[in-house]
Amino acid sequence: MEMTVEQDAKDKLSQEQLEALVKIHNRFLAGRIGGRRAVLRNADISGLSLQGHSLQQAEFIGCNMTGMNLQSANFQEASLYACDLSNSNLINTVFIRADLRGARIENAHLQGADLEKADLRVGGISTADGSSKTNAVNFRGANLSGARLMGSVASKADFSDANLKDTNMCGADLRGAMLEGADLTNADIGGSQLEGASFKSAILMNVEIERIAAVGADMEDAVTEVNIGQSIADLGEPLAKLLEYHAAWLTSAGKKGEQLDLSNVDMRTLESLKKVSLTAIKAINTKFFGMNMYQVQLQSAVLNKSDFRNCDMEEADLRGSSFVDTNFSHTNLKGVNAVALMFGAGDATKRFNPCDFTRSKLRYADLQGGQFKSAIFKDADLSYANLRGADLRDADFTDAKMDGVDLDGALTEGAIIPKSDKPVFQLNRNSSE
Repeated sequence: MEMTVEQDAKDKLSQEQLEALVKIHNRFLAGRIGGRRAVLRNADISGLSLQGHSLQQAEFIGCNMTGMNLQSANFQEASLYACDLSNSNLINTVFIRADLRGARIENAHLQGADLEKADLRVGGISTADGSSKTNAVNFRGANLSGARLMGSVASKADFSDANLKDTNMCGADLRGAMLEGADLTNADIGGSQLEGASFKSAILMNVEIERIAAVGADMEDAVTEVNIGQSIADLGEPLAKLLEYHAAWLTSAGKKGEQLDLSNVDMRTLESLKKVSLTAIKAINTKFFGMNMYQVQLQSAVLNKSDFRNCDMEEADLRGSSFVDTNFSHTNLKGVNAVALMFGAGDATKRFNPCDFTRSKLRYADLQGGQFKSAIFKDADLSYANLRGADLRDADFTDAKMDGVDLDGALTEGAIIPKSDKPVFQLNRNSSE
């Protein structure tokens, strides 16, 4: 009869206890005396490390595995049924033929992970009252760039806002999967089953979109080669020259030069706009995603409906600009200045111009330490955004989606912040002294 090591403890395991269990499991894998297969049920091992360890054929059922370091660990043919691996380091982790049914892997890092022939279907868990609850596998916001999902059974799995760049999904079962807002740039979907899948607002650059269209999958608002916009290289003159005309327009109050209008332009070939001054430009429905925009100057600009997903905009100057219906999901906005601008000298001409993020998407964005005093976030989606230490005084979040937002240490005096169905981290409603 097979011997197992079981852990039903509700108390959190220590790193020492976990490593002792792994040693016994490794003896089991090697066929040595005293070895027993590791079986953990409903255990809390959150925040611990299994980096580089071999856990083939182990069982982790309903375990709390959030925030763990599982980099390069080997879970081949293991069961992680209904486990929560959210926010964990799963870089280069092996899940070949693993049972991940019902698992939650939200906002985790899986670059280079191997999920070949893994079972990612809906899984069921029993609740305290004896009833059963089914959950689809949740990869929302996860980074799976370069991962291998060949032949994976991922029907109804949720990959919303996930990074699936350069992912191999050949032969995967993605029927009914949710890929809304996901970045599938260069993803290989050859031979995959896509019936009923949603690619709404997804980035589908260099992807076989004919296969997606052939099964009638939802591609509403998806970014493709067809609708990406005009290349920056086709504007007639280099950006530096266009910026000279724009500078003349600014200094002459519109009497000379010409305002820079980058609307409907694909800027990505430039790769970087680091520290570039783009004050008062117009760029509606412009594609910036993935660019280096560190300390870019975008004061008093109109950038409605533009796409800044996965950009590095740390310490950018966004004062008084309009970002209505703009996408900042997964964008680095740490330390940005997005306060209001005041125009006009006298009371009669004075105009207060706040930064406007109405209906914008800032899911999983990092806004910690940002200055957002009096900013408008009406109807915006800030799910799981990081606003730690941000100045949100007098900001308006009316009807905004705030599920899982981290507001620890944020200044929220006078801010309008709606209640959330999901936990919001600790609030500090006191203004700075």
